[in-house]
Amino acid sequence: MAEVEKHNKEGDAWMVIGNMKTCPETGPKVYNVSEYLDDHPGGAEVMLDVAGKDADTMFEDIGHSKQARKTLEKFLIGVLELTEEEKAAAAVAAEKAANASSGMPIVPLLIVLLAIGAYFYLQSQKEQAQGSGIDENTAARLGVDERGL
Repeated sequence: MAEVEKHNKEGDAWMVIGNMKTCPETGPKVYNVSEYLDDHPGGAEVMLDVAGKDADTMFEDIGHSKQARKTLEKFLIGVLELTEEEKAAAAVAAEKAANASSGMPIVPLLIVLLAIGAYFYLQSQKEQAQGSGIDENTAARLGVDERGL
């Protein structure tokens, strides 16, 4: 990674994309994107922000198309050789990322489930009030149940 870090400016921009999960056969790959900076649809500045770095997370988060991935292959210059320390750090970072992202979908799901439950509860209260012969506002104020008690 130390060699990649040296290539972090316009005219000399390398980046690492891929990881052991997305590229299990080879691991992270190194790309020399110096000649592509001006052609990048997001602009050169976006790429220069990650030049000389591991750009895998940013690349994947944006959701690049198959065509973008095919274009990227033209700039492949090699596979990143990690030291044992870098491999350990990458494994820890990947585990933290997996643990952090695994809990996020639960909150929106709980909100949706609570909203659905509240809807059905209110619908049943409305039906009970209508079945008792009194209007729903009066039933709600009086706390009348389905038996009219």
